[in-house]
Amino acid sequence: MPNLLLAPCDYREEIRKSRFLAQARAITSAADAQAFIDSVSDPAASHNCWAWKLGQQYRFSDDGEPGGTAGRPILAAIEGQGFDAVAVVVTRWYGGIQLGTGGLARAYGGSANKCLQNAERQEQVPRTACACHCGFAELALLKSRLGEFAAVLEQENFDADGAELELAVPQAQIEGLQRLLADISRGRSRLRIIE
Repeated sequence: MPNLLLAPCDYREEIRKSRFLAQARAITSAADAQAFIDSVSDPAASHNCWAWKLGQQYRFSDDGEPGGTAGRPILAAIEGQGFDAVAVVVTRWYGGIQLGTGGLARAYGGSANKCLQNAERQEQVPRTACACHCGFAELALLKSRLGEFAAVLEQENFDADGAELELAVPQAQIEGLQRLLADISRGRSRLRIIE
């Protein structure tokens, strides 16, 4: 199962007089990844190369380095460390010594790899999409107890009687959450699995 990054992290190293700074952060969307890349890219640096992965989506950039020597090795480091929903930017300040294509790939991929090796991580738990309707009287209690079932509230839409909740629930917790919902609502609400 993929790992999620719990906190932003960075790693610095010098390779043949060039300075490298790798920075990683968890992302929730392509726009979030681009915002992170824009916020940490240094216009005074020689190159700001990056890669991000979010489920089946991914992007990378060599930012002027020879093709395939920066972005792809950073993406390979993300995948090699088993991460998902993460963006990594490796900034290089050129030190005057050419590294060659193999050296560049090792430097960029290695910096990203070392950054992610030291990162705080959590294994991503696959969740099932569920929905339920909850009356106003039970809503606060149900929402306060979702954490006990590792359930994530993805959306809530209010109506005259309460709220329709869309939840992401680990498969092993669905039955327990169904019992809680039935108890809280006195049998009026049921958890439905969204196909």
